[in-house]
Amino acid sequence: MEKTAIVTGAARGIGLATAKLFLAEGRQVALVDIDEEELARAAAALGDERAHALPCDIADPDAVARLVGTVEAALGRVDALVNNAGIADFGPLDAHDFERWRAVMAVNLDGTFLMSQAFLPALKATRGAIVNIASISALRASTLRVAYGTSKAGVAHLTQQQAVELGEYGIRVNCVCPGPVRTKLAMAVHTQEIIDAYHDAIPLCRYGQEREIAEAILWLCSDKASFVTGQRLAVDGGFEAAGIGLPALRA
Repeated sequence: MEKTAIVTGAARGIGLATAKLFLAEGRQVALVDIDEEELARAAAALGDERAHALPCDIADPDAVARLVGTVEAALGRVDALVNNAGIADFGPLDAHDFERWRAVMAVNLDGTFLMSQAFLPALKATRGAIVNIASISALRASTLRVAYGTSKAGVAHLTQQQAVELGEYGIRVNCVCPGPVRTKLAMAVHTQEIIDAYHDAIPLCRYGQEREIAEAILWLCSDKASFVTGQRLAVDGGFEAAGIGLPALRA
């Protein structure tokens, strides 16, 4: 039976780019997203009968439990789970009320936990792989990201907890931490001043592309990464490595 993958947050952006690469590899793919209309459009545009659009709110334990049966019927097995779905709510610490905090945690951290736990039996059966998508904000703090950054740091540590516990079942668990990525959303909200500042702060002097993040995800799910687990891979053009170094001091 051909290999399969589940990708959450697959209606757009990195999730959709990852789904496309899995399809190109010949996998059956469950595209999961809470935005049912956008998900349907994305799946239709793919034009591939191996792409299964499965709407689900990953922050809802009951919805995730129902999804297990739906995925089993659609795919028959699960070889890879990519926990990509997430929300970004940026704002100053004193304006971040508990409702906003919980909304971010519910999707970014709780959803990743719920999906991983729900599909463990299927992943044990295939000795599959989990890739959790965090953020460079999981590795370095930044302004206006008290909930977002903390949730992604939780995802990064959850990855290591999962890797340590699930290794005996042959399940590999890794985490990708994207840096600034040229998504439609980012380009819509980033001013030219922000874009220029990122270009100055990133050693490769540019934003990443959605496909570049997806390529790293695909590799971690592949047999080529068969001895890689518990890792947090920053796909960020060197943004983390540059730390707080002043761009003006670089040649």
